[in-house]
Amino acid sequence: MPLPAPLPVPTPALPTQDPSVPWPVPDWPLGAVPPGVDLEPLLAAVMDPEGACRTTLAVVVIHRGQLVAERYGGHLEFFDRPAEPVDATTPLLSWSMAKSMTQAMVYQQAAEGRLELTAPPGVPEWAAPGDPRGEITLDELLAMRDGLDFSEDYVDEGASDVIEMLFGSGKDDVAHFAASKPLAFPPGTHYSYSSGTTNIISGVLARLFGPGEPYRRALTERLFQPLAMDSADPGFDAAGTFIGSSYVHATARDFAKFGLCYLRGGVFNDRQVVPTAAVTAARTPLSKDDEGALYSSQWWMLGDEFGTFYCSGYDGQSISCVPALDLVVVRLGRTPVERSEALRQWRRQVFEAFAAVS
Repeated sequence: MPLPAPLPVPTPALPTQDPSVPWPVPDWPLGAVPPGVDLEPLLAAVMDPEGACRTTLAVVVIHRGQLVAERYGGHLEFFDRPAEPVDATTPLLSWSMAKSMTQAMVYQQAAEGRLELTAPPGVPEWAAPGDPRGEITLDELLAMRDGLDFSEDYVDEGASDVIEMLFGSGKDDVAHFAASKPLAFPPGTHYSYSSGTTNIISGVLARLFGPGEPYRRALTERLFQPLAMDSADPGFDAAGTFIGSSYVHATARDFAKFGLCYLRGGVFNDRQVVPTAAVTAARTPLSKDDEGALYSSQWWMLGDEFGTFYCSGYDGQSISCVPALDLVVVRLGRTPVERSEALRQWRRQVFEAFAAVS
């Protein structure tokens, strides 16, 4: 069925790249925090491991295309070697921010005529005659309105499909695990956030490019290389599917490049890397969850006056794109869910600090 009408939110115009500011290829041009923006107390607060947001590993702030502030702290723990301090060269895990990168790949293929957003994408598990899942369209999957019975529970291991998919019986073929779920609602009628849904989408891309190395090469050549994300390393399962729900390692600076591309309408280094339609979809919320958060197409929106849209991941990972302020804010770390409101408030304080001088 057709997707619902977009929810009304402010959508200020996307800022363009100042011709006098170099694109970050490969390194970010450096700038200064604007006079009157009191950013230091906010950076100190979020980096305080005993503070409200708990452990922050990295913060990068991009204003008008320039890196104006960054902070690193904490350590990465390993089973087989000593802990390592985090710095600007440390690749960190995206968790669900990878979903937004999967969206970019889908829209690239749609723009080239290899995928049809409003048509079912031909998932093998749904091919039997009369299977109602075979009517689920690609845009319903992107909007998390597929209707599949998938439990996105990060606490209760026994009841969690996402834990079973990523770490249990589904880990060798995440797309098959998710696509094997039955319907809980008619397709298109119900929003339910699901990492399994994104991995079904990634399975579609795996069949298009070829699983394993061909798919990895497509991610590199079509997305990461054009964005100069040299540190980006996508994770794959044993079936050769990019675990697009959860697994991209990259530095905070490289995650910021992905954000800048969307803030610039899909343009990076004067090239249309991501189709404009992908950015429009990212900025068009179709659903609201039980906590009032707005969801679009593998992206989130705040619905604030700044037009903020953002990638979000477990433990408080985020890439915030703020059109009205020409701002990208990356924050990576470990914030437990019960402290997520503190992190939301911190981001809001950062936006307001820049708004005071914009």
